[in-house]
Amino acid sequence: MRCALAAAVVLLTAPAALAGSPPRGFVDVTTLIPDLVVDMRYATPHNFVGRPIPGYKSPRCYLTRPAAQALQCAADGLRGRGYALKVYDCYRPQRAVNAFVAWGRDLRDQKMKSAYYPDVDKRNLFRENYIASRSGHSRGSTVDLTMVPREAKPAAFDPAGLDIRACDSKAGPRTDDGSADMGTGFDCFSSLSHTASSRVNEAQRSNRNLLRTFMRGCGFYNNRSEWWHYTLRGEPYPNTFFDFPVE
Repeated sequence: MRCALAAAVVLLTAPAALAGSPPRGFVDVTTLIPDLVVDMRYATPHNFVGRPIPGYKSPRCYLTRPAAQALQCAADGLRGRGYALKVYDCYRPQRAVNAFVAWGRDLRDQKMKSAYYPDVDKRNLFRENYIASRSGHSRGSTVDLTMVPREAKPAAFDPAGLDIRACDSKAGPRTDDGSADMGTGFDCFSSLSHTASSRVNEAQRSNRNLLRTFMRGCGFYNNRSEWWHYTLRGEPYPNTFFDFPVE
């Protein structure tokens, strides 16, 4: 994610958005990509905080229309290679960003450390930029995603009964969510998550490169520290941070 997390106050540049009503220019991406697999982790307890995040009332993927159309382009291309796209996060409300910042400052809460940041001291999450002061997701043109083999049945998490393992595999096999093997799980706070990491194997590197090739070809650029994180070039709201809920 690079949680691109913002300060605890909604930014003054953010327009007031009616609850439950995405502003004009945002779309539910499944209306353009019917086979999109939506695995919105922040609407569930299966995330680095360990509980549902404020602002995520429904597992839906909203993006600005230009970003959604660019993602449709990538999905069309990867479909021919036998993959569908799976999204972990799309538009992110400002209130969720604020909740991440508050969590990062609470050093007593170490519930999900073994799964998401096994080798990072929580007090260093801000310093090492795993948690930052603003989120591109709140501008509506950033997406966290991976690829899923089209012939595979999409795997849904049941956090209540799931054996969640370390995201970087150092403690053994990672939890399998049915997606292509990228070398780490989503939101893994580790240098192994760097897109060009030399510590992943050839097949994992090939999967990362395939995703990056199609995303870049359709107008996105990658956050080099996170293989799953892409932002639309020329995004329509580069200085606006929205706060309407995902529902």
